Amino acid sequence: MRFVLLLFVVIPVIEMWLLIKVGGIIGALPTIGLVLLTAMIGLALLRQQGFSTLMRARSKMEGGQLPASEMIEGLFLAVGGALLLTPGFFTDAIGFACLLPGIRQVIIAWGVRQFSIHNLGMHGQPSQHGSAQNSSERHTIDGEFRRDD
Repeated sequence: MRFVLLLFVVIPVIEMWLLIKVGGIIGALPTIGLVLLTAMIGLALLRQQGFSTLMRARSKMEGGQLPASEMIEGLFLAVGGALLLTPGFFTDAIGFACLLPGIRQVIIAWGVRQFSIHNLGMHGQPSQHGSAQNSSERHTIDGEFRRDD
């Protein structure tokens, strides 16, 4: 409930305050131009980063690997693109953080660490749903594979 309050009430108020402050300093038309400029830069960055992520995902899939990190990055790119299209400077800052590769990687690494910590059960052992298993608990499933193209 608090997240919804933050999302739909606090963020628009911050956006309005920032737009009024910036508009008071540089004027209304330059403020509108700046908002449009950040949207155009964001779309160009989204296109470039999205294409790069898509190519890495495709390369991993052709190599028989699961493009898990690229899927997470794709989610960040979608959120970042949507935030950059939303008028305002606060959402633009968050959107650029989602689109810039270095910052995006730091955020994703932090999120993975948080998820891993919350996924631990009692006494620091992984929970039933965790991905870590002892080597004695791993099972190999033998089977055949045929590819029909």
